[in-house]
Amino acid sequence: MTVMFPNLEKWLMSRRSMLTATVAGLFGVVRAPQKVIAASEESDSEWDLSDQEWRTRLSPESYQVLRREGTEPPFTSALNNEKRTGIYHCAGCDLPLFSSQAKYESGTGWPSFWKPLSGAIATKVDFKLIVPRTEYHCSRCGGHQGHVFNDGPRPTGKRYCNNGVALRFQTA
Repeated sequence: MTVMFPNLEKWLMSRRSMLTATVAGLFGVVRAPQKVIAASEESDSEWDLSDQEWRTRLSPESYQVLRREGTEPPFTSALNNEKRTGIYHCAGCDLPLFSSQAKYESGTGWPSFWKPLSGAIATKVDFKLIVPRTEYHCSRCGGHQGHVFNDGPRPTGKRYCNNGVALRFQTA
């Protein structure tokens, strides 16, 4: 199939990104049926909070994304247009996740980065849209951040497409 359709994977990736943006835009926050299970076995047990503790700690929008693996509507986060130098932290546990030096304008409507900070994230495969995607979470609290795609800029070629409500920005 690869020989007959060499660009099929790239075409499917672009269609999947478009579908994700459309669904998120039509329905607001897309909600997963279960609470988040940490993406990494190494997640910090100090952050193994009850559902009620997370609801108290987070805004309703952040809770839906971080703990229910939701997606915020595109072009709604102020962080999408953030241009200052600093660090993007997990909104759940304050772990530094991305440097502003790795941020770029992807045109998707969500803050996008080409590289996370070392050890900051953990990944798992997500089948919510039928086609598998790589989902990433905060490595400390397991909070859902977004998805990573192979259509980003050099040097990594990755696009870490992050929900703005899952982040907190701290200027340098």
